[in-house]
Amino acid sequence: GTKDLQMVNISLRVLSRPREDKLATIYSTLGADFDDRTLPSLGNEVLKAVVAQYNAEELLSKRALVSEGIRKALIERADKYNLILDDVSITHLTFGREFAKAIEHKQVAQQE
Repeated sequence: GTKDLQMVNISLRVLSRPREDKLATIYSTLGADFDDRTLPSLGNEVLKAVVAQYNAEELLSKRALVSEGIRKALIERADKYNLILDDVSITHLTFGREFAKAIEHKQVAQQE
């Protein structure tokens, strides 16, 4: 949720790879499915932390800043698991029905 308690759905695209010199460590600690086991939980953790710093309007108006914050935090967290993230980007961002209805009502009111 956002700082103003709006529900938001965000989809990320994350291109990752393991540190080649740490493959043995990665496999022994995380297993062969390391990316499926770590990236979803890291992504959720980072998304919740970053999104909570902004209200719904700011998520839209400062999307580039939000995306950069998510990217930096996710790269930092993934590094602790010896994963390199080549690209992180927001692919989809939607809000809950109540927020969408509020925006629609506001737009209608402004047009009248």
